[in-house]
Formats: sequence, C-alpha cells, structure tokens
Amino acid sequence: MATLSVPEPVPSPAEDAESIHAAVKGWGTDEKALINILAHRNATQRKQIELAYEELFNENLTKRLESELKGDFEKAIYRWNFEPIEREAVMAYIAMKKSFNFHVVIEIACVNSPNELLAVKQAYQAKYRHSLEEDVASHTAGDLRKAFSLPLQLLFALVSAYRYDGEDIDVRLAKSEAKVLQELIEENKLNHDEIIRILGTRSKAQIYATFNCYREEFGTPIEEALAGESADEFALALRAAVACIVDPHLYFVEVLHAALEKSDEDTVTRIIILHAEKDLGEIKEKFQKRKNVPLEYAVAKKTSGDYKAFLLALLGD
Repeated sequence: MATLSVPEPVPSPAEDAESIHAAVKGWGTDEKALINILAHRNATQRKQIELAYEELFNENLTKRLESELKGDFEKAIYRWNFEPIEREAVMAYIAMKKSFNFHVVIEIACVNSPNELLAVKQAYQAKYRHSLEEDVASHTAGDLRKAFSLPLQLLFALVSAYRYDGEDIDVRLAKSEAKVLQELIEENKLNHDEIIRILGTRSKAQIYATFNCYREEFGTPIEEALAGESADEFALALRAAVACIVDPHLYFVEVLHAALEKSDEDTVTRIIILHAEKDLGEIKEKFQKRKNVPLEYAVAKKTSGDYKAFLLALLGD
C-alpha cells in the first residue's frame, strides 16, 4: 500500500513545470511550492513534468533543483525524481562506490521479485556501463580488509540469483536443509558455503518452507537462532538477508527505528523514498504496532525544516 497522495484532478505537466519554474526563479526558492508538487506526483507524472520543464525552459529540471536546494532536502528531492527502477540502481551504486553499505544491496536483492531484481541490474548496467555483480565482486580485491570477503560471497550469490518465483515447494528438501542450517548455526559456522547456497539459490517459497521446518523441528525461529551481539561482517549480512526474506516490512521498521535513533538521514531518506510508491503503508502500520508510536511522529521528532516537510508529505501526513 503506497502512501503517496496525488490530487484529483492533477494539473497538467506544463502547469506543474510552470509552477516549479516560478518557485525557483529570481532570488530565493519557494520550497513549500516544490514539496506541494513533487511530493504529490507519481513516477510517471514526475517524468512528464521533467520533460515539460525542459521543453518550456530549455534547462534540465534536476540540475536546476540541485543548484537551488541543499543538504538532506536536496538529496531527498534528487533521489525522489528518479524513476523507481533507476532509483534502486542509483542507490546500489552509491552503496557500492561511496560507502560500501552492504545492507542496501541485500535489500535490493532479497526484497525484490526475480524480475524486479533483473530490471534493477539491467538499469544499473545501462547507467554505469558495468554490472552490479562486477562491482560487488570488485570489493574482494585490492587493499580492502580480508573480513569483507565473506559477506561479499553472500552478496554476490544474492545479486546473481534469478530465483524460481512460483509457490511450489519440496517439503523433504525443506526439512533436509533446515537440518543443515541448524547444524551450521549450532557450530557457529555461519560463513559456510551451504548457507550461502541455500539463501542464494532457493525460491522464496522454498526458503519460507525451510525456515518453517527449522522452527517446527528445533523450536526456535531461525532469526532468533541467528540473533546475537556479534559485529562480525558475515553475521550482520546474514541476519539482514534472513530478516529481509522472513518479513521485509518488519525489517524496514527496525532499520528505520535504528536510523532515526542515530540521526542517519541517508537511511531514513532511502527507505521512505524507495517505498512511498509501493508498500510504505504496511511499514507504517507495522511501525506503529511495534514501536507504539506513529512513524510520522518519529520522523517529525528527528528531522527538521523542508527535509522534514518533504518526508512527511511522502508519508501521507
């Protein structure tokens, strides 16, 4: 369930382009006007506005907005104006090239359907002239810490996969692989090739079946069995991948909550922008149940200014 709200009737792209031009021309910028337009248009409408703006005023809208805005608000607007698939490709590139945030790559690989992941990888290759798999693999070489090599094996398996997307499962296989997982977790061999193979090749339906068997056979959900204070890179990556597969909405609730507590604006921006047109409504509902506070309130408390107003608009507030 999306949280993006679009007015009815919606102004024409030319009207919106003219309103945006009026908001940015001359001295100063009318940020409220920009939010009222851009935070209330879907991806198709934003693309039409961008084309109309360039045709009417002979300049690129994104570049103009970059020159007018600053800080977290500018970053949020910049990322919002991409089409959804291209946006995920850009987020993956930033995560791989600027900060090596493996959580972003795990989210893209584990939350998307096989066809959605393939589309993101195609957009990534078209935009950057090399593949996402290449860039993941490149982090195993050079002067990077050896500790990164193990989580990168998992990342590579996840982004390289094209999983079966149906509901058919093999119960016998699920029980067998649940036993494999239990033995490796009990022996603290989390970086074992078998764990990478299971998570990186099985369909989501098959993985759910395996996790259900794990809980039934051994009395503990696998996410609890993996829980711990270890800061080991592979353990962190493995927990994130399992959480994304088991319950992506709950995963994003916990990531958002932690990001807000740490004032990690980049993560807050990423999750709200990536999900406002898809399933941010479900994340909001689960956030309220889990944290006993509306997500809008939590965001408003930890952000400020035009950045806050923009995020709250995307949240449907």
